[in-house]
Amino acid sequence: MGLGKWIAGSLGWITLGPLGGILGFLIGAMLDSAADAPADGAQDFSGNTEQGNRNSFLLTMLVLSAYIIRADGRVMHSEMELVRNFLRQQFGEQAMKQGNDILLKIFDEEKRQGRDAFRRTIRQACFEASQHLDYGGRLQLMNFLVMIAQADGSVDSTEITALKEVAGWMQVPESEVESMLHLGGKTTDDDYKVLGVTPQATDEELKRAYRKLALEHHPDRVAKLGDDVRRAAEKKFQEINAAKERIWKARGL
Repeated sequence: MGLGKWIAGSLGWITLGPLGGILGFLIGAMLDSAADAPADGAQDFSGNTEQGNRNSFLLTMLVLSAYIIRADGRVMHSEMELVRNFLRQQFGEQAMKQGNDILLKIFDEEKRQGRDAFRRTIRQACFEASQHLDYGGRLQLMNFLVMIAQADGSVDSTEITALKEVAGWMQVPESEVESMLHLGGKTTDDDYKVLGVTPQATDEELKRAYRKLALEHHPDRVAKLGDDVRRAAEKKFQEINAAKERIWKARGL
């Protein structure tokens, strides 16, 4: 199955602002392939509320992925491949190729607008996304963007700045980005940063921070966005719990 159907389905859920403008030129590139009949077993993105939320999530993910990939002025193969693999696994080879073309078209749009103007477009697109995605969905979207930034093995200051910009524009605290950047870390210091506290925090402060994090990132909060998004949330939740367990063990709790 191609991407045309869910992109077209997003029209009913995204306002005709900057994100809608980006959507417009993407639709033009997708019309021919969208006319193809979906393969057996392909997902059907109809116009119900649950699918509308998922469409909005997927479109926003693709547009913001382009912004993060280009944050350091380069297009890294590893970062592109992470997005390609997601599309390939969820929608098939045709969708992966279309998604790759979409990313390239968004890069061209950035060049056409200029970085500053494109940044303003992304800012408004994030605002639009915040109106259509609940907090759990926005957190999972940010987690995906952090994974893209980490795909080449390092995250430089320009990528961190871009991640925090996007988070702020989507009304997600910068502290959440710091937490996500340290998921799967190898040190106790990483574990404390995942929970958003310092090693000097009291046991009660630790427990309170963990409860807040566990509630915000529970996989049930993104169940309506599809099994693939839920699985990613489950992996993130396991990493949060692993960080918590290592701290609890070190403190004898």
